[in-house]
Amino acid sequence: MTHFKPPQPIDVDHRAEFERFARRQANGEVFDAPARLPDEERRLHIRRTLREDHRFRIENRPEGAQGKFDTLSGSLFSFFRGTALLYYRDQAGTDAHLPMVFSIGDIHPENFGVMPNADGVPFFGVNDFDEAHVAPFSWDVKRGALGFYLAGRENGFSKKKCRKFARAFVRGYLHELADYARSDREKTHQFRIDNSPSMIRDLLEDAMQSREEFLEDLIDLDKGLFVPTDEVIPRSGDVDRFQGIIEHYVETSGIDTGGRAGHFRVKDVALKTGSGTASLGLDRWFILIDGGSEDHRDDIVLEAKQARRSALHGLVPGVEPGSEAHAARIVQSQNIHLVAGDPYYGHTEIDGRSFLVRERSPYKDDIDIDDLDGSDMKIYAWICGRTLAQPHARSDADTGVMEGDAEGRILDAIEPGLFVADVVGFAEVTAKRVKRDHKLFRKDHELGAFHFVE
Repeated sequence: MTHFKPPQPIDVDHRAEFERFARRQANGEVFDAPARLPDEERRLHIRRTLREDHRFRIENRPEGAQGKFDTLSGSLFSFFRGTALLYYRDQAGTDAHLPMVFSIGDIHPENFGVMPNADGVPFFGVNDFDEAHVAPFSWDVKRGALGFYLAGRENGFSKKKCRKFARAFVRGYLHELADYARSDREKTHQFRIDNSPSMIRDLLEDAMQSREEFLEDLIDLDKGLFVPTDEVIPRSGDVDRFQGIIEHYVETSGIDTGGRAGHFRVKDVALKTGSGTASLGLDRWFILIDGGSEDHRDDIVLEAKQARRSALHGLVPGVEPGSEAHAARIVQSQNIHLVAGDPYYGHTEIDGRSFLVRERSPYKDDIDIDDLDGSDMKIYAWICGRTLAQPHARSDADTGVMEGDAEGRILDAIEPGLFVADVVGFAEVTAKRVKRDHKLFRKDHELGAFHFVE
């Protein structure tokens, strides 16, 4: 039997303090930033920040919170992925002179992958918008370069090679941005099987599977109900409640009711556990929707994922923190960043909390970076840099994020060679801090600072 310990006291909410910090940093005031704290003070800063960021999980899903902290302790790259608030508090107020875009907010090698477009065709792109927020374009580029540097180091590559991965990412970004500046291709481009680099084309081909192959791992195709597993827990008694939740989602998100899901009749519901590094401990549901025929192979699985405040909230120079529903922000980002993306992407509320809704697609797949050699890692970094350029190029007058031409304004604001060198230098220096932070976090973790389950 699992026993729960009462959560340790949650520290004071520091959001307002860091909003003031961001404004002071942007104004050029000189003072000690969190990144410059000595080890023991930095360890306490890390503890406070992670507890604050995971307050809901600690109080409502202590086993999920502890599971996430255990994951962060075991891997440097997982620690980087799962501590976005800690990372962005070190970036607060920086790069105030650079053009703003609707940033992804959490760019790294594992947040690119395969998903379906509006026609049900698989394509490759950025696939996680949870941290999306208006910010200097450089914030995405720096975090992406750092992600490739850290992933390379964790996979045993030398610092020299990791610098090459980071450099390839930034150069790919600038190459594609310059191409968009010569055309309006960002309005229509998708990486599909017919036009992708060979590495991505192979991934897209591997992702192709029939709907039956996908569904048979989740539902009983004879009964049309979810199959219980360690991570999928059927809650058939909640069908009526979720019918109202789905109707609210269809109405508020403007979902087309003429597609495969038709009348959006809920057939079954299941609680999903254990998904995603950053999302561990947050509520997630699978909702089985009638596909419109008696054949259960036509059914659609929607995933409702609890949304949260972006880690960038209150830290961006010149941007006042908004009060919009968290999932609505994520949906807005997806609509801006992707060309004809998932038609079921929307939002709703469950028990008074904001949830993102999307199709659980049979085409969901991504590159396993652990399998890449040095040459392939460099190629993949180049491709991901190119992929990031499109969301930034779409953050212009056509979508209302900024005035004028986004790609032109970005390129005019930098000297390309210097920008590449600056970002690669940032990645190398910041990687050392992330490694130091991970060591301090593991010390705290071993002392029981993040243990909530006996």
